[in-house]
Amino acid sequence: MTTLIFGHKSPDTDSTGSPLIWEWFLKDAGVDAKAVLLGQPNTEAAFVAKRWGFALPEIVRDVTDGQACVIVDTNNPAELPENINGADVQAIIDHHLLVGGIKTKGPIDITIRPLACTATIMHQLMGDKAAKMPEGIKGLMLSCILSDTLAFRSPTTTPVDQKLAEDLAADLGIDIASYADEMFAAKSDVSAFSDADLLRMDSKEYEIDGTKFRVSVLETTSPAVVLDRKDALVAAMPAVAAEDGVDQVLLFVVDIIREEATMLLPNDLTKQVAKASFDADTAGDTVVLPGVMSRKKQIIPNLKK
Repeated sequence: MTTLIFGHKSPDTDSTGSPLIWEWFLKDAGVDAKAVLLGQPNTEAAFVAKRWGFALPEIVRDVTDGQACVIVDTNNPAELPENINGADVQAIIDHHLLVGGIKTKGPIDITIRPLACTATIMHQLMGDKAAKMPEGIKGLMLSCILSDTLAFRSPTTTPVDQKLAEDLAADLGIDIASYADEMFAAKSDVSAFSDADLLRMDSKEYEIDGTKFRVSVLETTSPAVVLDRKDALVAAMPAVAAEDGVDQVLLFVVDIIREEATMLLPNDLTKQVAKASFDADTAGDTVVLPGVMSRKKQIIPNLKK
């Protein structure tokens, strides 16, 4: 049976690149493996795949009973196929907090490390075989690290991630600053996406005291392009929340250059969350949060209501 490798729904660069990286590693070890996606990847992920010569993996919506699979870049059942507990999960490779709720058929390999990027963990797990990585796999790995660390601007960045990225870039003859600019420009081009698509593009579910939130982050070098659509995004929030079974969408527009986030405050609940979580002035319909760059390290851990 082919082992499927996938990350979370709403795939970003790490959740698109890491399955391809691990597909190469497993195939090199003689395993019949296939990278797949659980949704349409964002524009940065699509740019990265094309840049390094990869077709985007097939999109699957669910897994069948007994399907062998490896989960990467998440361990949260809410971000995985509905039938994940019916599948034969063989391994989890992740860098997020342990959520719980996945039930496996037997003992499995689980690696969750406090690093900025799943691809960095994969490099460690490869051991000596990492030296065999072809150029395209090295390019994917570099791209995943630069994306998840926002080119080392994010507080999630560790010296391990940065050193690996610098080594990969040197090996590939890539200037990190220039290449990161290309990636972020691709990420910032959201013109082809509907308002509902933007709200789901980079999004995770999180519950606070019985209230379910979809916590969405848009990382961009052109925040004005997104914020110019503020009214339409706010208007789309109730339908997205209803369709996705949550009570409220929280949207943070991260300005990569200025290193700050703008949170939309369309109603009393979002203002209550902003005040309780970030001690923010909620007089307007948006609030700027200086220095906030990371959902994993700065937004989710602080969320209160």
